Amino acid sequence: MFIPSISKEELRLLPTGQFQGQIHLIDHISKAEHVCKILAHESILGFDTETKPTFTKGQIHRVSLLQLSTATDSYLFRLNKMGLIGCVLGILSNPRQLKIGIAVHDDIRHLKQLHPFRAEGFVELQDFVRQFGIENSGLSKLSGIILNFRISKSQQLTNWENEELTLPQQLYAATDAWAAFEIYKTLMSIEVRNEGLTTSNS
Repeated sequence: MFIPSISKEELRLLPTGQFQGQIHLIDHISKAEHVCKILAHESILGFDTETKPTFTKGQIHRVSLLQLSTATDSYLFRLNKMGLIGCVLGILSNPRQLKIGIAVHDDIRHLKQLHPFRAEGFVELQDFVRQFGIENSGLSKLSGIILNFRISKSQQLTNWENEELTLPQQLYAATDAWAAFEIYKTLMSIEVRNEGLTTSNS
């Protein structure tokens, strides 16, 4: 159904894909609380974080940005400006809301440095894709294999603590969380179809 892996050369031949929906930048607690009420109705969210890159040995930065995405809207929480507040912690601790991402354990560990919480409802795509015979695990290669596009990483090492995030930064951050959402939904739709076929043939 899917090829098990894709080379860097094959990935480069694919068109670039990016999030096409609405990006919401949240940098105030009042905004975050409003958005949390909207997200409370979502059962599946793409998930990612961004941290200011470190170029000096021994220097460590805390998580700057938390991204949660649906199919049509991506929400960027500027944690360096408002911290990890209660309503966001509620989403991260809700076992009934699935948060889909890559290397989620690392992201969770870094988020817990801002505020302790019980992480529930997280789905690690690197593990999930194996049941579909896919061997690659990075978001770029999974996007190539499953969504048939590549993701530009040109903004990955930019400063996520800038006073204002540029539009390319916002689009990059939104795309990463959205792509995780789309990969999961695509694979789940295949799984459901296969279950339906099995049931009808039994």
